[in-house]
Amino acid sequence: MNYNVKNGGCIMLEFLSQIDRFLHVLFGITWIGLLYYFNFVGAGYLKEATPEGKKDVLQKLQPNALWYFRWAALFTFLTGVYLLWYIGTGYSVGMSLGALMATIMFLNVWLIIWPNQKKVIAGTDDAAEAGAKAALASRTNTLFSFPMLYFMIYSAHISVGKNYFYEIPGVAISGWETPSLWIGTALILAIEANAIFGKMRNWLESVKAVIHSGLILTLFFGLLVYYY
Repeated sequence: MNYNVKNGGCIMLEFLSQIDRFLHVLFGITWIGLLYYFNFVGAGYLKEATPEGKKDVLQKLQPNALWYFRWAALFTFLTGVYLLWYIGTGYSVGMSLGALMATIMFLNVWLIIWPNQKKVIAGTDDAAEAGAKAALASRTNTLFSFPMLYFMIYSAHISVGKNYFYEIPGVAISGWETPSLWIGTALILAIEANAIFGKMRNWLESVKAVIHSGLILTLFFGLLVYYY
């Protein structure tokens, strides 16, 4: 908390932080819940649906679901930015990696998934290619969601581990002194590069595969941050 603000100002900041935490969780549940719906339920149905059923979903259900999806992502991101500012008295590598993944996921929604899904819904000539791009970014977000959620919960409630630091007066702590932040950031950017320039890999292409990959990635990141 920012204790440079005294009395009423301090109380007001604390009140706003509690409201912001509630909204951050609420928007986050909506965003990630819809992400899982699209990947674990919706995608499977669209593969098996008749042309009429698929058209009905794309024209009636998908636009409404994507509306909640993209705006929930935006407000999760904005409330998260406020929280990062508010809790600026402490630092953790896990929080930094989690925030990086969340930011990339938010950008994937607005810059890749939504623009390409609009083409799919409109049935443009390049709808198939657009759908593949949107699916890859969506599966990447699903993969990131596992370690991202772990780090958000871990960093908020657990203050143990090699790479959890508290702010020391007069000492600047950036986190880049720790190899875990460099390694973690490099891995995140490599996975995102595949989402932008690569293709659907076998560790992403099925529901079972992305769940297994997400859990393995979470375990790797957890061990990396805790021990290295």
